[in-house]
Amino acid sequence: MRALFLASALLTLATPAYADQRPLRFSVSDSSTMPMIRLSRGEATSGILYDLHRRIAEKIGRQAEHLVMSRARIQPLLANGDVDVSCYMNPAWLASDRPSYRWSVPFMSQRTILVARIDSPDVDLRALQGERIGTVRGFHYPDIDELFLDGHLIRDDARTEKQVLGKVVAGRYRYALSTHTALGWFNRSQPAELKLRVIDEMTEFPLHCIVRDEPDVPARQVLDAMQHMQRDGEFEAILAKYR
Repeated sequence: MRALFLASALLTLATPAYADQRPLRFSVSDSSTMPMIRLSRGEATSGILYDLHRRIAEKIGRQAEHLVMSRARIQPLLANGDVDVSCYMNPAWLASDRPSYRWSVPFMSQRTILVARIDSPDVDLRALQGERIGTVRGFHYPDIDELFLDGHLIRDDARTEKQVLGKVVAGRYRYALSTHTALGWFNRSQPAELKLRVIDEMTEFPLHCIVRDEPDVPARQVLDAMQHMQRDGEFEAILAKYR
């Protein structure tokens, strides 16, 4: 009886301590689409990043809070301490690095691709003088940014990758930049004659999570949890779910 009382007392003391832990705040870009994330009425509901965030938080005993925002606001909100973790990041995309940021192991990789309708001929991107290219607003395309800057190519921004690919199907422009992940998901719902194909492939880039290393954020726990997930094959299991 005494042992039961002590166990009950310890549980009572432990429960409020766990409940007092605030959720881990993850940024979600409102330009993201499936399979990375599904947004319904401004709320994240499923997708690779959704599952990744929830699993990271679960492993350190927290809840995951998904904060949906424009891509341009992610870095300022990280710097201001309003976001704890931001995934789908690469060090080359940051305007400036900060000592208070910690980078995780990569959880997946992506490759930028040039896509077109299935009846479009192969083409060298640099030969498309003055061509409008479908792009996502706020996305960086390091391989060809110089071609946009000097006017050789013209960016035609849409809010999401799905919208960009839809404009190729609709004939708004002939070519667009996307990723294999987004293209594969988009082509699932397209009839054979409207599926898009890869014309050219560019540099592959790893994707990481960036974590604020401040007293109010368990950065070391987050980074350790992701290392364990990598070791245990959990990243691959999440990706396989959406292939």
